[in-house]
Amino acid sequence: MAEDRFSAPGTPLSPFNRTAQHDAKRVAILSQAAGLFNSKGSRGTTLKDIAENLGLTKTSLYYYVKTKEELIYQCYMAALEFHHGILDMVEKRHSSPAARLREYFLLQFDNWLAAFEGRGPHIAALLEIASLRGSHRQDVEAQYISMFKRIRQYLRDGMADGSFRTLEPTATTRALLGSIDWAFSWLHKLPPEQLASTAEQAVDILAHGLFGQQGEYVPASIDMSQTQDRTPEGFNREQQNQLKQDAFYRTGTWLFNKQGFDGTSLDEIAEQLHVSKGAFYYHIRNKEDLLFNCYSRSLDIVENIHKQATLAHSTGLEKVDQTCRRIFYFQNSNDGPLIRYNSITALPTPRRREILKRTDANNECFGNFLREGMADGSVRAIDPFIAQNLIAGAVNASMELTLWRKVDNIDDAAIDYFDIFFNGLLPRS
Repeated sequence: MAEDRFSAPGTPLSPFNRTAQHDAKRVAILSQAAGLFNSKGSRGTTLKDIAENLGLTKTSLYYYVKTKEELIYQCYMAALEFHHGILDMVEKRHSSPAARLREYFLLQFDNWLAAFEGRGPHIAALLEIASLRGSHRQDVEAQYISMFKRIRQYLRDGMADGSFRTLEPTATTRALLGSIDWAFSWLHKLPPEQLASTAEQAVDILAHGLFGQQGEYVPASIDMSQTQDRTPEGFNREQQNQLKQDAFYRTGTWLFNKQGFDGTSLDEIAEQLHVSKGAFYYHIRNKEDLLFNCYSRSLDIVENIHKQATLAHSTGLEKVDQTCRRIFYFQNSNDGPLIRYNSITALPTPRRREILKRTDANNECFGNFLREGMADGSVRAIDPFIAQNLIAGAVNASMELTLWRKVDNIDDAAIDYFDIFFNGLLPRS
């Protein structure tokens, strides 16, 4: 695990060193807060919860942090400092871009296990950057962009020296980080003793891809018209009401993705749609209901896309490819966006479980397609559970690609984005 201010193995702290003791207490607070934010979300976590878990009074906690937003900000800045520390370490250890990227990815799994076993701090998953305001958000985004650029440079260096295939570096970096960011949602389902082998298998999938035959997998063209909404029937009142609700959910999704749950107001959504508050509240009861319905709408769409692929007369790998590209198309076309899971912890536990259960079922469809592919020879022998979660993380992050690069043709951008999963980083024989 990276050695920075979050981890100082070696000599014990002196009981007479007040600065060291203060820093150690602050690290403990940030670790405890990160663990609670990762599992319960910021809305479900109070400063009182954090204080009680550490055996502190709220007054003692206020000595270190005054508000919850300040605490989220500090957790995110500490997490990014931690990630930069890992990158510093792998750059000192390795000169090869391939070795650097491999160790960085493996350490993400080890850091999660270290926190689980109590031998390292909890690192905050960067789920709610959109909820931060002003300079807090600017600081976090600047550090994240710096981390992104460092990892992207590994890809560029590897392509320059021939150790990596030719890939679109910005899209590939986004896909890689999306896979890493998603890990917190599924690693807890595995026995801790399997984490090391899981990490190695994940790296192998990213290095060599899923394609089970010689040469490179070349995606076939697909008809995206099946992915788009139907034209409304002017005299169908029920459908007109559904279209109005869909407009609320679409605009709500866009704002939740952009500004987070706390930063989005129902009045703002009504204003965006140019409707009166009365008309808006006729369809929407409260913000929590709106968020839940935004997730439900996105899941309805994704389930329909999976169903289309299930019925297609295609290889297993083609079904994975077509599903990824259709979801990507919906996210980035005028019919989108789909909800990002950055706001999932804003839902109360029963509703969150319902959404995550449906999400897991969708992800398992990827696993089923991969098993079909291993049977028909289009997919090489891999662990479908690991592969489906790597893909799911990238799918969740794909909505943001337009923030990182220009997208002229949505499907071409999707092919660039998912290429690493089909053909891998390394040159193919």
